Amino acid sequence: MSKETPKKPVLKAVNGAPRPSKEAAMDAVRTLIAWAGDNPDREGLKDTPKRVVNAYKEWFRGYDLKPEDELSRVFEDVSGYDDMVILREIDVESHCEHHMAPFLGTAYVAYLPTDKVVGISKLVKVVEIFAKRLQTQETMTAQIAEAIDSALKPRGSAVMIDAVHQCMSTRGVHHPNVSTITTQFTGEFKTNPALQERFLRLIKPT
Repeated sequence: MSKETPKKPVLKAVNGAPRPSKEAAMDAVRTLIAWAGDNPDREGLKDTPKRVVNAYKEWFRGYDLKPEDELSRVFEDVSGYDDMVILREIDVESHCEHHMAPFLGTAYVAYLPTDKVVGISKLVKVVEIFAKRLQTQETMTAQIAEAIDSALKPRGSAVMIDAVHQCMSTRGVHHPNVSTITTQFTGEFKTNPALQERFLRLIKPT
């Protein structure tokens, strides 16, 4: 009497797409190494698929995290404070969705609180969550502002990211010193040019 073949566990879905197994991901890396023209079984490369998959787990850990969880704990005792809360020079390490090449830079985030504020480290984590996903810099800038607006219901938010893209530095046009600046303003930051100007002035290096 033959035994039934055990069913494979259902793979976790990410953004509606099934996530392959670690072994399948490692096989894909081996294929890319061979496609590049090298031997994935040679001494220097045989452990590379495992290292690449582990690196991907770290680089793209944002898919397993939710920004709303980081912004769920707020403090309502603000003692009447209603001016900007600004975080400057947040390191950004991300990968673009077009070539999966890194882009590295700095984020600046601000919001105008209403009746609650959030721990400043939580805002940094929100930036990190979106940075550790595949997307464009423009999309990431908008996503950070949207997450702050959705969770904190501030009077407005402002986000600026200044980054250098390796897809321009190491391929294509080969211009290593070109940086890309993106901004997103909502609420009072969007309707009040003086607030925008003040935000941009305050985030400049001293």
